Amino acid sequence: MGLYTKLPEEIGEVDVIITGGGLAGCVIAGRLSEADPKLSILLIEQGPDNYGMPEVVHPALYPRNLFPSSKITMFWQGKQAPQLANRNPIVPSGGTLGGGSAINWMVYTRGQRSDFDSWNAPGWSANEILPFMRNFETYHGRGDREHHGDSGPVHVSKGTYIARRAEDTFLDAATKVGYPEIRDLQTLDANNGVERYMRYVGLNGRRQDAAHAYVHPKLQSGKYPNLHVLVEKQVIRILLDGNKRAVGVEYQTNPKFMANPEYLATGYASPRTVRASKMVVVSAGANATPLILERSGVGDPNVLNRAGIPVIEDLPGVGADYQDHHLTLWAYRTNLSPRETINGFSDGRFDIAEAIRQNDVLLGTNAMDAQGKFRPTEEEVVALGPEFKKAWDRDFKNTPDRPLMIMAMYLAYYGDHSTLPDDAEYVSQANWTAYPYSRGHIHVTGKSMIDPIDFDVGWLKDPGDVDVKKHIWAYKVSREIWRRMSIFRGELASTHPRFPAGSKAAVVEKADGPLGNDNSRIEYTEEDDKAIEQKVREILSTTWHSLGTCKMMPRELRGVVDPNLNVHGIKGLKLADLSVPPQNVGANTGGTAFVVGEKAADIFIGELGLNKAQAKL
Repeated sequence: MGLYTKLPEEIGEVDVIITGGGLAGCVIAGRLSEADPKLSILLIEQGPDNYGMPEVVHPALYPRNLFPSSKITMFWQGKQAPQLANRNPIVPSGGTLGGGSAINWMVYTRGQRSDFDSWNAPGWSANEILPFMRNFETYHGRGDREHHGDSGPVHVSKGTYIARRAEDTFLDAATKVGYPEIRDLQTLDANNGVERYMRYVGLNGRRQDAAHAYVHPKLQSGKYPNLHVLVEKQVIRILLDGNKRAVGVEYQTNPKFMANPEYLATGYASPRTVRASKMVVVSAGANATPLILERSGVGDPNVLNRAGIPVIEDLPGVGADYQDHHLTLWAYRTNLSPRETINGFSDGRFDIAEAIRQNDVLLGTNAMDAQGKFRPTEEEVVALGPEFKKAWDRDFKNTPDRPLMIMAMYLAYYGDHSTLPDDAEYVSQANWTAYPYSRGHIHVTGKSMIDPIDFDVGWLKDPGDVDVKKHIWAYKVSREIWRRMSIFRGELASTHPRFPAGSKAAVVEKADGPLGNDNSRIEYTEEDDKAIEQKVREILSTTWHSLGTCKMMPRELRGVVDPNLNVHGIKGLKLADLSVPPQNVGANTGGTAFVVGEKAADIFIGELGLNKAQAKL
């Protein structure tokens, strides 16, 4: 038993290998261990051990995971995108044990009933998935117990600090604009309102990541001698025998954790192998999982042939149809005090070491107290044009539980604090599309880990520009909310559109108080809309919600796995992460990844003939 950076020689073969120690991988490792402590399991993670890391366990420090110097975040750079003002977008993902759950914004949201039903996969409907949602959580919120769990390993609460003044005014202003406060927006059915949002943060103010919830307690208990965790190792490919059965993996040391800096350029490390007698599970995330499959000879023959990789299984869906809940962030000036935001932890005003020593309650917040799921009125739909209305009528009009956009108030500024114009507290409004039409791809270009990645995020490439119109609409709605908030003191011009001279929608950089009138809205011209669109294209970014690159669908529909998560055409190989959802979810995807992990563990426990009751499933 143990956590290693070098696998002991006696561990040459195990029963189950889990490739990727991210969110779902940790859930699976924990649940399989509970089901049978005698089952030998090897969990391989390319990043470091995350146990007790300050940036992990203290929620308010999460913006530091966006720093380019972060050792626990992977930054995937996409191709230059003309539709994004010729930028090369960057998508972060979890680069440590616990994966995304160890670095993300910890927002507790669930997908909608129609989301899971739309997957059209036996065992994965909303009613069938709800027990797994309840299984992983201990919920401390206002929602009814019939919808939430009370004994799972992951605590859901408001943490140790609430910026009540900001929370109250956001909810009040949203109600005035037409979006009422909803007691529990996470029932699978509730929609079109705002909520005092919960967090994946415990009552003690600690992040509830999958590694600390599912893996570390077992490693430390001494009761699971066959659970092995290998960190700082990259899986190169899956080993497949002549019968197309997964029998192990080939891996190497991650060059980030090698002493000689020349390895950072060459990426060379002596490959090693370890074998699995019963099952190999790939759980490396929507970005890395398709790359592992392709290096193993499983994927689109056109991609594999260009990369010089022999084709073992023709699956064109591998790495295709990449999507992300793309995001725009707009900054506002407020009259909040420094301790009503978490800016001080990012810009150096707060002494982090002292805050940790004092167990400062402000460390126990993610600075996101209020958020909502939003739909436009029919009048607004028409105003967005015929292409938008066509998409709305097809995908939203008759499915009232589907939000068009999710909008949240984050009491943090994510830009360069040294460029801010004064000493006021600037915070962010985050707007992101719940069901993007834009699609991209992610593929290998060669056999080696050092070969460049062919990554096209695809944002704002959808026909009819429906996605960009969503952001234009959301900007207008969220701006109406902000101008009615009691904490509003202006708009940070550098993050807002450059409206033409004389525009009635002009940016107000400083204000003495709220500007919104309950009986009127800001007037926008066609030129104003063009200015908003241009700014959207310049600032559109990621929610870190990469999804759908190895879909759970029939292979003739470009699917990669079946409902039992078997890779089509390959024996003994499973996928279990956010690469498998065939359709998106109107929610932050961390909760969906927890559910995928729980459901996958249930499937694997059954197929391995283990004790479900012991695994609490």
